[in-house]
Amino acid sequence: MKTIAVIPARMGSTRFPGKPVASLLDRPMIEHIYKRVALSKTLDATYIATCDEEIRKVAEDFGARVIMTADTHERASDRVAEAVVDLDAELVVMVQGDEPMTHPDMIDAAVQPFEQDPELGCVNLVRRIEQESDFRDPNTIKVVMDQANNALFMSRQPIPTLAKSGFEQTIAYKQVCIIPFRRALLFQYTQLQPTPLEQLESVDMMRLLEHGYTVRMVPTEFNTQAVDTEADLARVAKLMADDPLLSRY
Repeated sequence: MKTIAVIPARMGSTRFPGKPVASLLDRPMIEHIYKRVALSKTLDATYIATCDEEIRKVAEDFGARVIMTADTHERASDRVAEAVVDLDAELVVMVQGDEPMTHPDMIDAAVQPFEQDPELGCVNLVRRIEQESDFRDPNTIKVVMDQANNALFMSRQPIPTLAKSGFEQTIAYKQVCIIPFRRALLFQYTQLQPTPLEQLESVDMMRLLEHGYTVRMVPTEFNTQAVDTEADLARVAKLMADDPLLSRY
């Protein structure tokens, strides 16, 4: 099963403009993501998809393969779909351009369910939330799941409710933005009408859920931190300072 990864990235983040090229441990943040993803044994190729010349130049300087896309996409999934139109792959792994702590084993784990279920169209990684501050942070996308680990709902608000217990007694999960699609479903995604909850929550996966598609959640034990703000970048720099994976790229 030919599998590629695409990292969508743009300069125009409302919360942290220019974050893909922000310096993290003396490298552009996007370089860490690209090189860590490319270490996955599952992948046949890795690409960066962007509409910004600044990102293209920085990425090509460290040896990345870059695909230029339109600057009109509101959803990362739509940008990735445009990027892979002319690429040959059965599985397309979208890795958000704000996940510098991605580990290659996470890619491998996210892809594995497709080998067991030929009907499966989309997978997300998920991790238990350990800190109440992350649970309440709107930059953290929370997930509730059914008994088969399929997503029921994703929100930037704290879910599930703490009305009957405190955070310490509540099992809460966050989306980790490593998202493999079967190629056919990725293109189907672009043809689906944007949905009310997708727009309200600003979460790509809600478009699939509201149209009745299954999104399988796969737990990961890797501790990651997405970068949505400059404070997040500083936090990640401390978390990655002694990361042994750095020596592999």
